[in-house]
Amino acid sequence: MKKVVKFGGSSLASAAQFQKVGEIIRADKHRAYVVPSAPGKRFSADTKVTDMLYGCYALAEAGKDFSKELETIHERYKEIINGLQLELTLEDEFAVMKEQFEAKAGKDYAASRGEYLNGIIMAAYLGFEFVDAAKVIRFSDSGEFDAETTHEIMSKYLGQFSQAVVPGFYGSYADGRIKTFSRGGSDVTGAIVAKAVRADVYENWTDVSGVLVTDPRIVENPEPISIITYKELRELAYMGASVLHEDAIFPVRQEGIPINIKNTNAPEDAGTWIVGSTCQKSKNIITGIAGKKGFCAVNIEKDMMNSEVGFGRKVLQAFEDYGISFEHIPSGIDTMTVFVHQDEFIDKEQSVVSAIHRLAKPDTIDIEADLALIAVVGRGMRAQKGTAATIFKALANADINIKMIDQGSSEQNIIIGVANRDFEAAIKAIYKGFVK
Repeated sequence: MKKVVKFGGSSLASAAQFQKVGEIIRADKHRAYVVPSAPGKRFSADTKVTDMLYGCYALAEAGKDFSKELETIHERYKEIINGLQLELTLEDEFAVMKEQFEAKAGKDYAASRGEYLNGIIMAAYLGFEFVDAAKVIRFSDSGEFDAETTHEIMSKYLGQFSQAVVPGFYGSYADGRIKTFSRGGSDVTGAIVAKAVRADVYENWTDVSGVLVTDPRIVENPEPISIITYKELRELAYMGASVLHEDAIFPVRQEGIPINIKNTNAPEDAGTWIVGSTCQKSKNIITGIAGKKGFCAVNIEKDMMNSEVGFGRKVLQAFEDYGISFEHIPSGIDTMTVFVHQDEFIDKEQSVVSAIHRLAKPDTIDIEADLALIAVVGRGMRAQKGTAATIFKALANADINIKMIDQGSSEQNIIIGVANRDFEAAIKAIYKGFVK
């Protein structure tokens, strides 16, 4: 058995949290590879170290004195080191950081130091080997993650060590310049490490006991999900569920490695298992509900549209020409609706409308703004009759008008469009309709 364990920022925000993490790792000898995030908030009004680093570097970039801000960051790490009673100093590391900030090494370099320094502390605390992620995670010249090269380098390098700490969130270009993933990218690093060492399990430790059926900011105390497939989680993550970085799914999915989302502050909780496939049934018909606000619908009408070859392509070309991606395209015999992100579309709307008129020659075009999309996801929906009816009834009882409905061909998801103002009420109604 071999486990890769990733710990989020809230799990490593202080010495006390570090000690919890240490107990978790030492409680299972199979937890051999550790991926730490930068220190998060110690309390609600606190600032994450990554945000502190961004602010500090902004001063350096502007040619202003940043010594006070850098020392404040240093104090955060000293507090952790002293609390753990480690004989460790980061003086040399901060001297290098000061030089690199003055040389304007880049925002990515600055942001990556949070994980880098926490990795050094974690390795010292556990007695594990420290492996700088810049040595084993590679990005192409265009800034894209190079999965093939990374796997080749990392699998060979980590093969030398039975226990190691690899900081999350960053890697490097071939010339050594630091490049970061998007925020939350430590999840991705953990998945990459799990693939490289052929782990049996990838444990992702955070401050919640797994993935919840829906957003707890909308529904009070929603039920946890015990087991979910990669496909289901991908659908939910795409529509806003944020327990796990959506790009973290791909490396482990390719190798069939299950992910276990666990709670650092409640390690005895089972958490959520994310797997390729399962014969286990969901407790409810649906697995989860997620959604986003801020869409608009471009409604296009043309008589005999259905018999005109290439009509849809011409319409979508208008969006493509202006760099706008679409979300969903429900259609009828003489109508076609394109859902797009409102903030991407609003400044280009008249140009796109003109292009649609020029390319597709529709009869009318109507735009409806301030819409929300909600995804109802579940593998159990395929074998259950009346799922859509339950959704419609729940929304009707809540006096919510449905603007759009689109069911995926996999029968694992149904997308509902409602007005922005009805978003929260719609999610509450759907949750109540399915979760008993």
